[in-house]
Amino acid sequence: MRKNLYVDIHVVQAVPSSNINRDDTGAPKTAFYGGVTRARVSSQAWKRAVRKAFAEEDECIGIRTKRIPQLLAAKLQELDPELDESQAISKAVEALKECGIKTGKTYETGALLMVAPGQIAKLAAYILDNEKLDKKEVKNVLMSGNSLDLALFGRMVADNPELNVDASAQVAHAISTHEIIPEYDYFTALDDLQEKDTSGAALIQTTQYDSATLYRYANINMHELQGNLGARDAIKGAITFIKDFVLSMPTGKQNSFANKTLPNYVMVTVRNDTPVNLVSAFESPVVARTGDGYTEVSVKRLEEEFFDALRFVNQPLATFVVGKYETTVGKQAASLMDMLNHISNVLKKAVENEDINN
Repeated sequence: MRKNLYVDIHVVQAVPSSNINRDDTGAPKTAFYGGVTRARVSSQAWKRAVRKAFAEEDECIGIRTKRIPQLLAAKLQELDPELDESQAISKAVEALKECGIKTGKTYETGALLMVAPGQIAKLAAYILDNEKLDKKEVKNVLMSGNSLDLALFGRMVADNPELNVDASAQVAHAISTHEIIPEYDYFTALDDLQEKDTSGAALIQTTQYDSATLYRYANINMHELQGNLGARDAIKGAITFIKDFVLSMPTGKQNSFANKTLPNYVMVTVRNDTPVNLVSAFESPVVARTGDGYTEVSVKRLEEEFFDALRFVNQPLATFVVGKYETTVGKQAASLMDMLNHISNVLKKAVENEDINN
């Protein structure tokens, strides 16, 4: 049997006044942890930021939509211009029905469905090449050629669980390492064409915000990623994910707060036992000394928790750290790119050793 192979990503990042992830009232999301209120950024928000980062560097990403039939019909017409719109949508609906995906009167699926662009192209080609469709072949097309985000974050298809793709990455909700007190920004706007003898604002509003030092965590199951993406692309995909998870940020209220910061500290471990989220380092909220802030104390707490965890889990195969603080847990990398090169080499060696042993 192959040994497990996991990558853990830990980030400490100070974020100034911001509202990057709102709840249904427009307030920044929070969590109650360790007896106090923390700032929180949902995993969904950060995964969307990562997907957008993938797209910005020309990484092929999936399309999540209810309009899969229209998407497939458009590709059918592109490949066969003689098909009219009605014929194309009919063929698309029939193909999706063959693999158990239902469509309504408006030719939309009942729930959002993620597909890779290559899967749509392959399915369209298969439909045009085969008058009679085979359910197994349609399924094979939709289960191969996953995009990076689909391979990492998975896909659930309620209509046909056989089309599910198990996620190979887990992303935690980011929380502040300390207690936060929500604040309010009161602001007004004046009408530029207001008469000189008229006083008062044309708009009066408040915006809720907070500031926090966040602990962020994610992990990758490398074997699951290999299964979803293929052995050749799994390591490259993992490195891309690490980089974009570290550098991305959700964009809520970004124009109002310009809160885009960089991490203060990043620790990445490669393990062969189990993923380990070290958020328990902050169950007792960090209390900053006047003028010192939360970041340095948070980093110290995180590294202490790393060693405490070794009572229960194995020493990682490798641990790399980048940041301005001296580390005691592993190898200090000169930069993020230096760290990524080290991680890539460790993963390649681990995979090669597995191949030899198997």
